[in-house]
Amino acid sequence: MKKLLQRWFAPRAKLDAEQAARLAAWQKLPSPDTKLPFEQARYVVVDVETTGLNLMTDTLISIGAVAVVGGRVVMADSFSVVLQQQQSSRKENILIHGISGSVQREGVPPADALLDFLQFLGDSPLVAFHVAFDETMIRRAIRQYLNYNFKHPWLDLAYVMPALNRDLMRSHRVLDDWIGRFGIHIAARHNALADALATAQLLQIAQSQARRKDVTDYSGLRDQERAQRWASNVR
Repeated sequence: MKKLLQRWFAPRAKLDAEQAARLAAWQKLPSPDTKLPFEQARYVVVDVETTGLNLMTDTLISIGAVAVVGGRVVMADSFSVVLQQQQSSRKENILIHGISGSVQREGVPPADALLDFLQFLGDSPLVAFHVAFDETMIRRAIRQYLNYNFKHPWLDLAYVMPALNRDLMRSHRVLDDWIGRFGIHIAARHNALADALATAQLLQIAQSQARRKDVTDYSGLRDQERAQRWASNVR
């Protein structure tokens, strides 16, 4: 409760002139074009690490992101940052994500880290697996440190993959199920960049499968997601 109250009543963020200019420059970018064919589009696939799984009280520690450009994973077009923590997370939490207390305390100041992320993102739409968690953590951090209400299109592969693989929808629910099914190698589970890379490869598979259903763009994949969400709610 104490952490929650501190977040609710935290003072509004104050950006210096350079930070304000960087945010303003990003805000001037065009809205993401969700109708671009896969072959012409750039998507940013995101994963985060946090101090825990409580959306109300836990905080963002790191962001990992990989671009999928023209249907190809581009490792040269990737991003990773650790946000500086005033106090490192619990030992049991560190054992999960492997980001030591000293690395957390020596991370990038949060406002600068988030501006770096926005610069990397550009006007590309976002993709994640179980979007609600990643989106909530990133939006809340941007609101807290940049005083900005981040609104951007997200695609959730946790719904897209079952929509495209109906025979697997009951047996495949978590990311590990899908990466195991398609033989995707992941170097270090619960590392934001490694998880983002695995999710990016899953997106490639989704794009390939979607084409067989005449779905050729991000908007079409979001239609698949919405249909699967509806079907999940009525079952």
